[in-house]
This record gives sequence, structure tokens and C-alpha cells, in this order.
Amino acid sequence: MILETVFVLGLLFALLLGGVWIGLALFALGWATLTVFTDTLPGPLMANTTWGAASAWSLTALPMFIWMGEILTRSRVSEDMFRGLVPWLNRLPGRLLHCNVVGCGIFAAICGSSAATAATIGRMTVPELTRRGYDERMVIGSLAGSGTLGLMIPPSIMMIVYGITAEVSIARLFIAGVLPGLLLILLFSGFIAIWALRNPERVPAAEARTSLKEKLWASRLLIPTIILIAAIIGSIYTGVATPTEAAALGVVGSLILSLVSGSMSWKVFWDSAMAATRISCMIGFIIASAGFLTTATAFIGLPAGIAQGISDMGLTPGGLIIVLTIIFIILGCFLDGVSMIVLTSAVLLPTVTAAGIDLIWFGIFVILVVEMAQITPPVGFNLFVLQSLTGRDMFTIARATLPFFFLLLLAVAILWFAPWLAVWLPKAML
Repeated sequence: MILETVFVLGLLFALLLGGVWIGLALFALGWATLTVFTDTLPGPLMANTTWGAASAWSLTALPMFIWMGEILTRSRVSEDMFRGLVPWLNRLPGRLLHCNVVGCGIFAAICGSSAATAATIGRMTVPELTRRGYDERMVIGSLAGSGTLGLMIPPSIMMIVYGITAEVSIARLFIAGVLPGLLLILLFSGFIAIWALRNPERVPAAEARTSLKEKLWASRLLIPTIILIAAIIGSIYTGVATPTEAAALGVVGSLILSLVSGSMSWKVFWDSAMAATRISCMIGFIIASAGFLTTATAFIGLPAGIAQGISDMGLTPGGLIIVLTIIFIILGCFLDGVSMIVLTSAVLLPTVTAAGIDLIWFGIFVILVVEMAQITPPVGFNLFVLQSLTGRDMFTIARATLPFFFLLLLAVAILWFAPWLAVWLPKAML
């Protein structure tokens, strides 16, 4: 079993370091594993497993949610949110830095993508906060960290991917992400407030007070977004619609919202549809190739062997989570979130189940550590988004996001000691 493990891991890293795209690398690795260690013909097995993985019904929600996010990314929703939030957040410690956190939290509920959330909100907040004299490092850090909310707050693309690979209810995962998402918002905003109170000289003076009437009038700009969120999430939570049906509803709602705001055009429609197609095909290809690799490694008993090896270590559930956190942090330096989930699920899920860990809770844990990967160099997607928005070098951006990396690590610890944050709401509502 040691030989097989070394072969699979060694060839995987050789392919990835050689610049082979992850989907092709997984197919090649599965083919090589079957050829070297078994007498099974790889071709028919690859055809069957690829079709089975790519035709999963749960996967149909993915392109719709991605398309919805792409439409809204090209709309005026970020401008409207900023103008609607400013009067309410201007008097808090940290002032308009909270726009990054709250804005990303709201947009995450209609997007599902971390990079898209950071890019959409950042296009408005980065130049505006910089113009008003806010500390650049905190602007960058708060946006990069808050952008990860796109993975936790439903509807989340990563939750759909995990739900497919772990074969758990996507609706339950969506509901499970609500309280941890609110926890992250509180942690991020709390850190900004404490930082502002300790460094008052680095925060611009408060703008003129606004009356309650003015605040309420500005809030009208948030109403379309809130209605869309309520329609999508509410339809799932009440059982009126499945995640797939809610995704289709979200696309229709985003098209209407974009049309009413005056940002819809044939170019926007076409570009968003093509972008959603590219991203959906990429994710689908990775899921299909990972399905083939999982089957190939199962033929040589690798997942069961690794699971047994971890079990023989005698780790407590808490010790197992600590080890997995370290492993995921290391993987996050080399792999994107989708690849991390589909590559590790086959090996880890039997071990996690044997340890008595709830798979819904584990899904939220996985989303948290994948969020860390989004702001971990050298392949953290949010870092590249911030680099394109600010023009700063990667080291400067990574250093600015470091406090928010540790806040995500703190969230993992809180989730372990308070597991009800992830499991109470699904049990109460479904």
C-alpha cells in the first residue's frame, strides 16, 4: 500500500508542478494507476464513471447559480449596495470598512462564488475607500477576507460540489451555512472595530450624521437585492423549491433586476452566459475526472488503506480535525477549492464517518478551510482579484489578508467547540 500511495501522490504532484491542468492530470493519474497496478481496462471504466459523475442531478443547480452570479457581477448591484449601506455604517468604529464585510455578505447570498464576490464589491469599494483616505492594508485585507463569504453563505457553489461528492443534501448544507456565515461577518466586523479603536488616526473622520429618514430612503437601493435573496433562500428553506429550481428562479430574478437597473444589454447577457458555461464546464470536468480517479484508486484499495492508516493512529475526533486542518491549509497552497474537495472526499469521508463526525458539520468545516485557501498564496483566487483591483504586489496583498486568515482559523475552532452552529438549523428546519 505504501508503494501505491507514493506512486499516486508522486505522479499527482509531478503532473501539477509540470503545469498539466487539474482535470487532465486526474484523468491521466487514474489511467496510470489502473494500468500499473491492475488488469482492468481503463477505457470502459473511465467512460462509465465519467458519465455517472457528470450526469448527477444535483449538478444541474451549478450552472444556474453561476450564471446568476455572472449576471449580477455585471450589474449595478455593488454601487446600489454601497450607497444603501453607507448611512448605516458610517458611525461604527471602522466606518465604511464595514461596507466590505456587509456588502460581501449580502452579495454572497445571490452569487455563490468567492472571487466574484470580492471582485464585484471591490470594484466599488476599493477606489471609493481609497479616495476617502482609508488605510490601504485594511481595505485590501477586509475585502479579501470578506470575499470568502461567497463560499459559506448560501447559495454556495462549493457546497454544491461537496454535496455531490459526499452525497449529502445540498438544501441541508445551504441551511447549515447560515449561522457560520453570520459568525464570520461578526468576526470580521469585530476585528475591524477593534483595529479602528486601537488606531483612530488611521480612520478618516466620520461624515455628517444622517437622519433616520435619510437612512431609510437610502435603504430603498437594497430592496431589490433583499427580495432576490428572500426568493432564492426562502424557496429552499420553505420547501417550495429544490436548489435546482431556486437556481433557475435566481437567474430569472437577476435578469429582471439587471434589466430594471438599466445595466442589461445583449453583450451583458451573452458574456455572462459564456462565462457561466466556461466555469460550469471546468467544474464539471474536474468532478468527472475526480470520479474516475476515485474509482481507480478504489480498485487498488487506496482510500480504504489510507482510512485504516489514519484510524490506526488512534486520533481523537478533535485530533483528526487538527490534522485535517493542517493538510487542507497545505493543499490550499497548491490547489483550488473545487480540486481540494473532490480529491480528498473519497479518502477522508470514510475516516470522518468512522470517527462519528456529522457529514453536514464536516461540510461546513471543509468550506471554512477552503475559504482559507482563497487567501493563501500562491494560488489564492481572492489574492489575484485584489492584485488586479489594486495593482499591488502579491506579498503586500498576502500580508494584508493575514489577520483574516487567522480569523478563519478561529472560526474553525469555534465551530468545533460549538458544533450546533452548523447542525442545529438544518435539524430544526428540515
